[in-house]
Amino acid sequence: MSPSSESDKPIIEFKGVSKTYPSGTHALEDVNIRIKRGEFAFVVGSSGAGKSTFMKLIMREEKANTGTIIVNGFDLTKMRRRKVPMLRRTMGVVFQDFRLIPKMNVFDNVAFAMHVLGTNANGRQIRKEVSNALAKVGLGDKARSMPNELSGGEQQRVGLARALVNSPDLIIADEPTGNVDPNMSYEIVSLLTEINKRGTTVLMVTHDHSLVRDFKHRVIMLDSGRIVADNAGGDEE
Repeated sequence: MSPSSESDKPIIEFKGVSKTYPSGTHALEDVNIRIKRGEFAFVVGSSGAGKSTFMKLIMREEKANTGTIIVNGFDLTKMRRRKVPMLRRTMGVVFQDFRLIPKMNVFDNVAFAMHVLGTNANGRQIRKEVSNALAKVGLGDKARSMPNELSGGEQQRVGLARALVNSPDLIIADEPTGNVDPNMSYEIVSLLTEINKRGTTVLMVTHDHSLVRDFKHRVIMLDSGRIVADNAGGDEE
């Protein structure tokens, strides 16, 4: 297969995907979507629309009841549990609540992501990759700081560095601006946009409609478990 045809393959593809929880909640219903490599897409929708389930399926935290999900070449509907870590090594995740380890400094919080994913990097490689990741998010001088010494925006940038440190093909950002002020929200999405320009696919859940309008990326809108809009250029209509 030629490199061009390989790059044309979507990094995420849902085909006829539905998810119903044991409680009877229909979280997703017949979802079909393709996200190309190198895209930046916002995922929007009201509470209960299905956004969290959509992300959990991509990370293989949940399994679909019906349909097919392909992420970065992995067929998640057929994937055995022992293969899940291989999938997760290809993605970085940024959380709304930062999820930093309070007793570890900034450097060790970022390095921890390399240890958890079993990259087998040696000490020199870890130092290099962590330093590079912190520099990318403007925190090169905060490596020895503790999380409680940082602002909310700085903590989220540490979370972004942690997502970047393994050079993932895909970054999943789940409400990354939910706990920071508007100026820092803009800065976080600006950083994600710069990362995207270097070739990393970014999928970001957000409730912040001003960010969607300002950054003009693709917008995927969920409502009652269905995709009701899929538009380019920050258009939510």
